[in-house]
Amino acid sequence: MSYKVAVVGATGNVGHEMLNILHERNFPVSEVVALASSRSVGKEVSFGDQDLKVQDLATYDFTGTDIVLSSPGAAISAEFAPKAGAAGAVVIDNTSHFRMDPDVPLIVPEVNPEDMALHTKKNIIANPNCSTIQMVVALKPLHDVAKIKRVVVSTYQSVSGGGKSAMDELFNQSRHFFMHDKVENEVFPKQISFNVIPQIDKFLDDGQTKEEWKMVVETQKILDPNIKVCANCVRVPVFIGHSEMISVEFEDKSISPLEAMRLWREAEGVTVIDVDSDMEYVTPAEIAGEDDVFVSRVRKDDSVEHGLNFWCVSDNIRKGAALNSIQIAETLIKSHMKAAA
Repeated sequence: MSYKVAVVGATGNVGHEMLNILHERNFPVSEVVALASSRSVGKEVSFGDQDLKVQDLATYDFTGTDIVLSSPGAAISAEFAPKAGAAGAVVIDNTSHFRMDPDVPLIVPEVNPEDMALHTKKNIIANPNCSTIQMVVALKPLHDVAKIKRVVVSTYQSVSGGGKSAMDELFNQSRHFFMHDKVENEVFPKQISFNVIPQIDKFLDDGQTKEEWKMVVETQKILDPNIKVCANCVRVPVFIGHSEMISVEFEDKSISPLEAMRLWREAEGVTVIDVDSDMEYVTPAEIAGEDDVFVSRVRKDDSVEHGLNFWCVSDNIRKGAALNSIQIAETLIKSHMKAAA
């Protein structure tokens, strides 16, 4: 049993990673099609030992395609995802465009796989924001035992969340800094090398950024609409890997650090690092290329009656984007769709 899979945005960071992970996890494909804009047509991308020639998204006929893994940018996805869905494909979209659509499920397979059944309304499934994904994977085992009342999260997000141009800007600014040349910023609102920027995405009328708003509303849609979330999102000069310091307040009972670590060890997709281990805690540099969400520095929060603090790190290109999309596809083919013979 196998599936025809199209990867939209195949020449980008996430698209490349989607192709790598499809091959790594032996996803049952009958054919893989690489799609991008007309300026990338004819370029080659790798799928295992194969070189795939990029085809033009604008002229591609989605008829006969089973699954579309989409990461081309929100405006492009808004145009082409409904066309693919209408042609019978199930679109797993990594952009922000469909996430808060009430007819589109927003899925993290370890957290809310039961919501997958809603995909038939539009044949579209949304992949959450990278910073939201790793947080809800860590919160879910706790919320199942002691209902979460409030979360305060401060993120330290790598530049790869802004794409290749953002990574290039950090590299070039760092080089110019050491050469005592003028450091210029084009992608980021301020210098990113040897600096931190407390702005990701645009500012909204209430003073929060859109990235912070995403973490609030996406957590509520995925995990529980009653959880209050205060998010503070910061871009840091790291190439790959998002880090988060998370403070959790439970409603009417506490979870001790030891119990929390036990719950995480039993949960899918979480690796716990004990302070007494050789590693002590985890940094982004140590988990690049890893699939799990890593939790460390677990401790009681005495500032509230039922509080817990922990440090959470994940590869934002893999679990925060490409891997989560493919895990959605794996869940989809197990429970919600039939394969072609």
